[in-house]
Amino acid sequence: MLNLCKKNIRSDGEQSRERLLKNAVKLFADFGYARTSTRQIARAAQVNISAIAYYFGDKAGLYRAAFSESLSRPRDDTKLLNNPETTLEQAFEALFAGFIDPFKQGELVKLSTKLHIREMLEPVGVWQEEIDNSIKPHLLALNDLLCRHLGLTEVDDDVRRLAISIVAMGVYMLVGQDVIEKIAPQLTNSHPALDTMKARLTMFALSMFDAEKSRREGQIN
Repeated sequence: MLNLCKKNIRSDGEQSRERLLKNAVKLFADFGYARTSTRQIARAAQVNISAIAYYFGDKAGLYRAAFSESLSRPRDDTKLLNNPETTLEQAFEALFAGFIDPFKQGELVKLSTKLHIREMLEPVGVWQEEIDNSIKPHLLALNDLLCRHLGLTEVDDDVRRLAISIVAMGVYMLVGQDVIEKIAPQLTNSHPALDTMKARLTMFALSMFDAEKSRREGQIN
């Protein structure tokens, strides 16, 4: 009986934390950090306001969790990119999995994307941390991987352009989701469709790499 009570407490706690997180994402995305109160979030999540301090420490801790946890990635593939044995196809598949697979979470992805865009426009400080701790190391690793497969000893600006162009395809899947839903919803409205999109983006990235390699070899201008 005691074990059953403990399980119920843990379950209720996990549900309360999840409700707080989901409602925080929505309210922070809609109104921004400064115009959203912890009382609003607690009321929307139907929990006592003290639960915010218990699970997240304070408002800033809740915001940080809403920003970082709501758009979960299947894995951190920086190590994969840095592995000299990683093929281009493996690298690009992992890269686009980070952009595509979160769509399988449903509505939370749209709200999280909105929150990320708001953070860029009304920075609280989390976005700069995201750049320094995640985006920059990841992009540098992609630069190095492209460099290795092009047979170069150091990264140049055309390698950087190629890396940015490849990543841009994935980024548009997030920031352009409203447009995609409007003009071609079938591209992202099911898990098989998302898997197909991921495969196509991988193929397009490989083609972009081949075009750059041919340009360097003098086959195209």
